[in-house]
Amino acid sequence: MTTPKISQTRAVLEARHIQLSYLRSGEAPNIVLRDFSIHLAAGEVVAILGPSGVGKSSLLRVLAGLQTPDQGTVRIQGEMLHGPHPRSSFVFQDPSLLPWLTLEENIGFGLDFKHQPLIEKTQKQARVQAAIEEVGLVGANTRYPSELSGGMAQRTALARSLARRPEILLLDEPFSALDELTRSDMQQLLRQIIDKHEAAAILVTHDIDEALVLADRILLIGDYPGRLIGEWQIQQPYPRDLIDPALTQIRIEIMKLLRTHRRGASRVHNTDAGQQLATMA
Repeated sequence: MTTPKISQTRAVLEARHIQLSYLRSGEAPNIVLRDFSIHLAAGEVVAILGPSGVGKSSLLRVLAGLQTPDQGTVRIQGEMLHGPHPRSSFVFQDPSLLPWLTLEENIGFGLDFKHQPLIEKTQKQARVQAAIEEVGLVGANTRYPSELSGGMAQRTALARSLARRPEILLLDEPFSALDELTRSDMQQLLRQIIDKHEAAAILVTHDIDEALVLADRILLIGDYPGRLIGEWQIQQPYPRDLIDPALTQIRIEIMKLLRTHRRGASRVHNTDAGQQLATMA
């Protein structure tokens, strides 16, 4: 059993007062996030839970430097973020492998992009091979994406991120399309990799149990625009047993809070509809 190594003083990532909206032609801006702040300590795994449409994936794209917020700031290791950061890596829900590249070519893809540190060809090959070994894909180097199972494809995507030697992993529901057994294996692999490299990670998920298994801290986003409605610190060592009474209690609290805010959102929508009908009368 292991206990996570979390820095109590150093934030490797910090976002403050984020506001994000989407413009629609002829309509008022659709505000997705309003005044949202988050920090991530070195070695910490934070899971972000919440229903669809509250801005979880949008927030992750902002933290990755893939999207610019309307307001607020994001800092990685104290430096203002203005685009993708070389020490941060994003794992998408879809593996997003290039079909004309082999497994090892997909893993190495992007290592020579301009925002990445310059490395020699031999270093690149060594990083790719090390990542392949770490995710258990030895012998599959020359396979193409069409020859990979769903689990192998997602391992490849994870290896592609590891080859960048990131200090921060940003994961957007990476295991949601996998069957239960494969998902469980991938969760264990992810936790082992994070602990081995002492990396920090933010995981967006709809799965409460996945958050309980992997995270040191759980943030629950709700309402529209999205805001923080709950936070839990999890002290249980790894690997965790989901029938642990403390984890069961947290699961119950999360479900109750989700139901409460879902009813609240329904009342808001019903009130808006009533006001519109009254205006039309």
